[in-house]
Amino acid sequence: MSELSAARYGKDNIRLCKVHRDEGTNIHTVTEMTVCVLVEGDINSSYTRADNSVVVATDSMKNTVYLLAKQYPVTPPELFGSILASHFIELYPHIHVTRVKVVTHRWTRMTIDGEPHPHSFLRDGAETRNAEVVCKRGTGIFVKSGIQGLLVLKSTGSAFYGFIKNDYTSLGETSDRILSTEVDANWEWGLFNTLGDVERNIPLFDMGWESARNITLQTFAKDNSVSVQATMYKMANKILEAVPEVNNVDYSLPNKHYFEIDMKWHNEVKNTGKDAEVYAPQSDPNGLIKCTVSRTKTSKL
Repeated sequence: MSELSAARYGKDNIRLCKVHRDEGTNIHTVTEMTVCVLVEGDINSSYTRADNSVVVATDSMKNTVYLLAKQYPVTPPELFGSILASHFIELYPHIHVTRVKVVTHRWTRMTIDGEPHPHSFLRDGAETRNAEVVCKRGTGIFVKSGIQGLLVLKSTGSAFYGFIKNDYTSLGETSDRILSTEVDANWEWGLFNTLGDVERNIPLFDMGWESARNITLQTFAKDNSVSVQATMYKMANKILEAVPEVNNVDYSLPNKHYFEIDMKWHNEVKNTGKDAEVYAPQSDPNGLIKCTVSRTKTSKL
């Protein structure tokens, strides 16, 4: 015997770009995003009995995203995700849960002749600002915000020593190394009971993103890092201190290795330790360090 224990479906990789034109100043703002919508509810019969009468076509979901992007703001992404998630719950009584992920791609306004250009932009990195929204009928709206693809590097101020050594260890200790990673950070907000609650907290989402991004960059640059683990823990705690409305913060940081190249074989050229200047960037394998730091009930942050 078997049973369908879980089911959800939807439309992924919905690409859209919205241009907001300020009529008074003729300044344009461009927002490009990729959206995923997944629904759950009384849909099991479409799997078990080939009953399509309970199916909202994924093409209809795509059209819904485009139409709501025309009718409503798409920024901040937490708001647009909540608008989308609430829409499917309100329109379809048999849908009980909607999961929406919004990935906002980075477009930065050009500076031309020392002035911000009104309608020209550049892609200055692969970094994205993300929002994941889950709307549950009768419960409320859960929102998680994030940064992904933010590539950072510092050429000193990082060490790694005192780790376990045994017959499997070949890595040497170091008090100074290049530290580089691609930041994947997420922070989870408290429950919002309604879409109206989300709308009333719009400034909070931008503030949270700016705080998390600035704290990540400043801590990375300033911390005399003993390990990625120790540095990321400091980052997460600082975000919880700065944004009281956040319940928890998680980081996933791959260690992008840069290895010294021993050149002694060529006329005793020194290129290790304090003499190292030329490094070999490594694509894989790489370390991967993760953590989640949560606010405790007794926390006085």
